[in-house]
Amino acid sequence: MPDARPAARVLIVDDHPVVRLGIRQLLADEPDLAICGEAESAQQALRLAAAEAPDLAIVDLSLPDSHGLELIRALRDAAPSVAVLVLSMHDEALFAERALRVGARGYIMKREAINGLTVAVRHILSGRVYVSQALSQTLLERIGPDGPAAGGGLGDLTDRELEVFDLVGHGLTTAAIAEHLDVSVKTIETYRSNIKTKLRLRNAAELIRFATAWTQRL
Repeated sequence: MPDARPAARVLIVDDHPVVRLGIRQLLADEPDLAICGEAESAQQALRLAAAEAPDLAIVDLSLPDSHGLELIRALRDAAPSVAVLVLSMHDEALFAERALRVGARGYIMKREAINGLTVAVRHILSGRVYVSQALSQTLLERIGPDGPAAGGGLGDLTDRELEVFDLVGHGLTTAAIAEHLDVSVKTIETYRSNIKTKLRLRNAAELIRFATAWTQRL
């Protein structure tokens, strides 16, 4: 007897049309999954989440109007029934735990999407958390009694400091970052100062060089 359950509704959130098309094509042949909408920004994603009531949102971390971590928090508050899977080019060693901490149910890197996306989607829709096997082992070691202390380098930055660091790497000025995050210039200057201290960078030029190099390797 065929399964009478309706297909799970999936919302795609990514600012690149080619990526959205690729995700749609990867899921197109799955009869138990149905794309209910596509968003290219956080604000559009929140509107569609309210209007379409998706079961799952596949979310990139780099969005034009908000960092993906902020969107995950907003989705958790506005639509708590929507499970979130992060699909990103950003290194899972640095971002996956942060994403899970703010409410995501899974994390997969874009280079693994061809073989792993449908697995991750079904894993999360079944009520479980999805991360790569390598990251799962790292997290287990971290919480064990003899696990290494977390942190070091970029891992010492707070979520917001990491967002600012990422935006610096993408060439935004202090004023532009302040406008993007809807905070004061003074607040961004404080974040930049904290970042330089934690990363042992001597001045703004070193911060820009380091952030730019890090962003370009993603």
